[in-house]
Amino acid sequence: MRRSFQNAKRVEIKLYVKSYLTVQKNRTYIMNRKAVKKCSEKCCKTSEKRPLIHSITNFVTVNDCANILLACGASPIMADDEREAAEITSACDGLCINIGTLSSRTIPSMLAAGKKANELCHPVVLDPVGVGASHFRTDTAFKLLNNIHFSVIRGNISEIKTLALGTGSAKGVDADIADCFTEETLDKAVAFAKSFSEKTGSVIAITGKTDIVADKDRAFVIRNGNDMMSLVTGTGCQLSSLTAAFIAANQNDILTAAASAVSAMGLAGETAFGRLSPLDGNASYRNYIIDAVCNMTPQGLEEGAKYEMR
Repeated sequence: MRRSFQNAKRVEIKLYVKSYLTVQKNRTYIMNRKAVKKCSEKCCKTSEKRPLIHSITNFVTVNDCANILLACGASPIMADDEREAAEITSACDGLCINIGTLSSRTIPSMLAAGKKANELCHPVVLDPVGVGASHFRTDTAFKLLNNIHFSVIRGNISEIKTLALGTGSAKGVDADIADCFTEETLDKAVAFAKSFSEKTGSVIAITGKTDIVADKDRAFVIRNGNDMMSLVTGTGCQLSSLTAAFIAANQNDILTAAASAVSAMGLAGETAFGRLSPLDGNASYRNYIIDAVCNMTPQGLEEGAKYEMR
């Protein structure tokens, strides 16, 4: 019954340009809370189909990544064999590369898909999971950066610092506490993100307790989310997939689309936490996050997004 209702909600989804992607009955809108009037004037249809997102991701979170894409109105395809990676990417609207369970077999697939996406001007997201934890992982991340232009690079502060500085102190896939920024050091973190964006030509999304999404000139500082999200494996991976969908539907404003994805995921975490009963734990919480993305409305995100510009 619920599945039929959700499928009905997403019939003939339409995509519009300007700022954030979220699903409501029969259409998907992109909006900006600070410029609703301008967006309503400039809003235009970009596609009458769901954005098809090619994900080369890790086997720990692949199912959740597929489901978060479906929840936001996109469509997932997972293909990591070199013999078809470029061909699959050619048929898609966006690409997400995640190195969480990196292997020598998938690296050529990532390179082939990324180069094909660049050739076709498709947006590409890099999630450098755990970069800095091993030489193999770090060397691979730099190989990807040197061969592929990424529209968005999303990671925790330790992962982004490793990519920017060449070395890092990642503790597995989690950020090192020594790397984390505070309100007192927030301005420096914003400047760091802008500088790395200028160097790479990518939007940089640093996610954690407070999120920073920046290009070389502007930065969103986002304060959505809940601490319990850290107890669910793969919320970052899901966010990278969500970001790929948002930017695929809004290629004219990658920065705002990426920031909107980060706000949406954080707001979903808040909504899901509010739904927990005394008997619910992190497994229920994971499902409630996906539900929250599926049921999110433009008005709900507009009212619930907590951000400032710097």
